[in-house]
Amino acid sequence: MLYDQIVLRYGDLTVKGRNRNRFEKRMLEQVKQALSPYTGITYMKSFGRLYVRLNGLPYEPIADRLKDLFGIVSLSPVVSTESDLEQIRAAALAVMRSLPEEPKTFKVSAKRAWKKFPHNSQEMNHLVGGHVLRAMPSLKVNVNKPDVELRVDIQEETTYVFCEVIQAAGGFPYASNGKAMLLLSGGIDSPVAGWMALRKGLELEAVHFHSYPFTSDKAKEKVIELAKRLSYFSGEPIKLHLVPFTEIQTTLMQANSDNLIITLMRRAMLRITEQLAELNGANGIVTGESLGQVASQTLPSMNVIGRATELPLLKPLIMMDKHEIIRVAERIGTFETSILPYEDCCTLFLPKSPSTNPNLRIVEKVEALLPNLEALISAAVEGTEQMLLSHGSQTSAQTAGEDSWF
Repeated sequence: MLYDQIVLRYGDLTVKGRNRNRFEKRMLEQVKQALSPYTGITYMKSFGRLYVRLNGLPYEPIADRLKDLFGIVSLSPVVSTESDLEQIRAAALAVMRSLPEEPKTFKVSAKRAWKKFPHNSQEMNHLVGGHVLRAMPSLKVNVNKPDVELRVDIQEETTYVFCEVIQAAGGFPYASNGKAMLLLSGGIDSPVAGWMALRKGLELEAVHFHSYPFTSDKAKEKVIELAKRLSYFSGEPIKLHLVPFTEIQTTLMQANSDNLIITLMRRAMLRITEQLAELNGANGIVTGESLGQVASQTLPSMNVIGRATELPLLKPLIMMDKHEIIRVAERIGTFETSILPYEDCCTLFLPKSPSTNPNLRIVEKVEALLPNLEALISAAVEGTEQMLLSHGSQTSAQTAGEDSWF
C-alpha cells in the first residue's frame, strides 16, 4: 500500500503555552481509544503533530474515524521516506501516479524543517516538480490554482510526501476542559448541544427524564441511541442517567398553575441534575435551549428556570435558529433518530397557554405549597437508572444505589 502513515494536526491555539503537554497526552489517549479495533498501529509524537503508523493497514477507514475526533484540525495520509533527494523524488512521483485521476495542473510546496538538508524549499520545489513533469509530460504547473498541491515536509530523519489535507472536527480533545451534565431530551436540539459541548473538550454525562407509563420504552430506546451516537464523537463510553419523573410531574399538575407547569418542571429537572452533578463530579449543565424557540426559552423564562441551580448553565445553541440546528443534526447523524415519533416527558401535559414571562416570586410560592417536592426530588435522584453506553455496543443498566460499574 502506498500510504504508510497518517499525520494529525492539532492547530496552533490549542498547543501553545503550559497546556501543550497535557493537550498532546490527552489527544494521544483519545486517538488510541478510537483506533483500538485496529491492531498493529504505532504512534509517534512531534511538536503539534501526531503520526499514526499504519504498518500495512489501509488508511481510508482509519482516516474516516480520525476526522471525527475532536482536537484534530486536519489530517493527511502520507508516504514517508528517507530525507534523500532521489528517494523524495521517487515518493513524490508515486503519490502523483496514485491519484484516482491524473490532474491537469499541479504545484510542489516543499517545507524544509531540517535546515541541514542540502537544498532549500524553493530549490526542492523545482527539483521535485521537474522530476514529476519529466515522468508525466501531460501535466502543467500552476502555482496559483493547481488541481493538486504536492507537499513535501523534510525533517531530519524522515520526509513526508502527500497531496490530500482532510479537514477534521477541530475543537479540543475529549475531557480536556472538565465535566458537565447534558440534559438529553430526545429531540433535535439537545444532541446537537451535546456534540458542540464535546467539541469544546467537555466530558459529558447525559440525563434523561422519563414518565413511565406515560412515556414508552421506544422513547427510552431513542435516547439510548442518541447517547451512543454522542459516544462515537467522544471516542469513549458515555454515562446516561435515566431519571423517573412521573411522580414529580403528576404532583406539579396538582398545583393548579397550568400556565407555570413547564417552568416548574424544568426547575425540578435542574435541581435533580444538580444533585447528579455533585454525585458524579460535574461542574456545569449543558442544555439545548435556543432563545425564543418555545415558551420556556424566552429570556424571562430562562432567567426564572435558571435560578433553580447554582451550577453554570451552558447553552451552545442559544443564538442559533432551528434551520441551523437541523443542519448540524443531519451532519452529525442524530436527526433521523431525533424525529422518531416517541414522546418524552417534556411533551406531556403541555398547557394551552404556557407563561412566557413567569414571575420568580410566584413560582417560588407555588413550589413552597408543595411540601413533598424536595422529598420527591431526592427520591428521583435515588431511583435514577444509569447506563454506560458505547457506539455500536449492547447496553446494561443499574440504579444509582448500586456500587459497581460494568
